[in-house]
Amino acid sequence: MKQGLLLVLFLIALTSLCDTINQLFLKSAIDSLNFTPTLNIIKIFKFIFQLVSKPRLWVGLVFSLISLCVWLVVLSKADLNFAFSADSMHYIFIALASRFVLKEKMGTWRWLGTGLIVVGIVFVSLS
Repeated sequence: MKQGLLLVLFLIALTSLCDTINQLFLKSAIDSLNFTPTLNIIKIFKFIFQLVSKPRLWVGLVFSLISLCVWLVVLSKADLNFAFSADSMHYIFIALASRFVLKEKMGTWRWLGTGLIVVGIVFVSLS
């Protein structure tokens, strides 16, 4: 395997990992608020104010910014078609984090689908 390909795959995995951490922090921030969707504009603004006052939201946004910066490096080094296909790694990371960090239930079909994503990433990497 070419060294350049390994670097690109590492950077894609890094951006996927940052995206996963971002999603975990955003989920944690939103879950801590106990918000029910409404059309009441006062409640919506109160919710937004509460949300932006959560440090977890800002940590998530920092990881999102890091992910964006790494992704721009990936785009400068790889074809978009390859990079975007390989970026499907974030589905794997999110599935694992949902199961083991958030303790969410994952059924057989979801694990099977995640496994098929892994196979697809391998095929894309070899092409």
